[in-house]
Amino acid sequence: MKRAVLASVTVVASIAAAGGGFVLGNAWPHLARSIAVVTAATAEASRGPIYYRDPDGKPFYSLAPSKTSDGRDYRPVPPDADISFEDGPAAEPAAAEAERKIKYYRNPMGLPDTSPTPKKDAMGMDYIPVFEGEDADDGSVTLSPGKIQRTGVQSEPAARRVIQTMIRAPGTIQLDERRISVISMRAESWVQKVADVTTGTRVRKGQPLMEVYSPSVASASAEYIATIDSKTTGSGGLYGRGSRQRLMNLDVPDAVIAEMEKTRTVPIAIEWSAPRDGVVLQRNAVEGMLAKPGDVLFRVADTSVVWAMIDVAERDLGALAVGQPVVIKARSFPGREFPAKISVVYPQVNRETRTVRVRIELANPDLALLPDMYVDAEINTGSPEPVLAVPDSAVLDNGSRQIVLVDRGQGRFEPRDVKLGHRGGGYVEVRNGIGDGEPVVVSANFLIDAESNLKAALKGFSEAGGRP
Repeated sequence: MKRAVLASVTVVASIAAAGGGFVLGNAWPHLARSIAVVTAATAEASRGPIYYRDPDGKPFYSLAPSKTSDGRDYRPVPPDADISFEDGPAAEPAAAEAERKIKYYRNPMGLPDTSPTPKKDAMGMDYIPVFEGEDADDGSVTLSPGKIQRTGVQSEPAARRVIQTMIRAPGTIQLDERRISVISMRAESWVQKVADVTTGTRVRKGQPLMEVYSPSVASASAEYIATIDSKTTGSGGLYGRGSRQRLMNLDVPDAVIAEMEKTRTVPIAIEWSAPRDGVVLQRNAVEGMLAKPGDVLFRVADTSVVWAMIDVAERDLGALAVGQPVVIKARSFPGREFPAKISVVYPQVNRETRTVRVRIELANPDLALLPDMYVDAEINTGSPEPVLAVPDSAVLDNGSRQIVLVDRGQGRFEPRDVKLGHRGGGYVEVRNGIGDGEPVVVSANFLIDAESNLKAALKGFSEAGGRP
């Protein structure tokens, strides 16, 4: 093993033989690992610098003391430095760390064990140096530039944005219960004739549906005609008004009563017509049948306006309000949208599904929406006013606390408790904790959080007497 190391040192040294230093291009990333292994083995024996680098942070390195073209000495890199071979000024702090004072060394595995001098753990791993200022009392954590670059830490300033919170929920189309009419007899009647109308047929208001004969209606009609023909006045007039009211109480259509007044004849069969425009949902009338009082013969519904009954999750109940805009999408018509607004939020939660029913009134002029059709609703609960927001990835949530890491520059990150608001579009509203424009970590923040927890544990251990 020693021979291999010495051979590698000889090879690397021969590369740098010409001017005391060398410049590495595209081959350097592959060769850097070999240099790190070789120099670490060499430095372990001497505890001296593992290599020398250009004082300006340029990608010039040397295994032996060297000088720049203007006569300045290369900077030594000690064994305990955070080795980084990145190009340019970003790598310069690695040499500057050698000039900072090391306070103590901590266990590389995060165990509560510190040492005043360099040492190794049971697995042969070097203890990590802790420099002055890295264990500040303000709870912040400091990382070297090399570690920040390797872990992919990225920051983004908190800014005011419009949070678009969209609630999506399924539902079905139902009839407007105010637009349903039932045709039934108020007296015992016989159905003599039924029009060519079936379930699903669209009818107009006043369109004939059937003819019925009712002894009660015939008797009331004859009585009314008799009062009309009477030439008496006074009580006779009052009696006539009572006879007409009796026909109305039997639900005789106004058109039939008007015809009797005009012709002064009592019809044998009464023609019953549709009370509204709509669709025949139910037809129970059959020619020759006896209809008892209250029997439903026809059921007609106006479908020009329908309801969308949406089941919204209980957790979203606080964001709902009457009048909020909604977009309904029918699964039967891909790409088509039906705009509407919330009409009613029902005051009850379904105990089995933990959902709240929301009623949305929809115009249906072309009658495309049918009862019991499946639909999906998109309810926009966002505010048009911009609020202070950060990306969702910036928040560390342990269930009881929400924290963001504020980037204070020069590798320092401060954990900050925040109070959150609405979420939407990949952002979350921050109501308290940070200010507008403060940069927060949005990538690899869990690694910084782990580092912060480790330092907090070490600090507690030190306060208990574990520190040297």
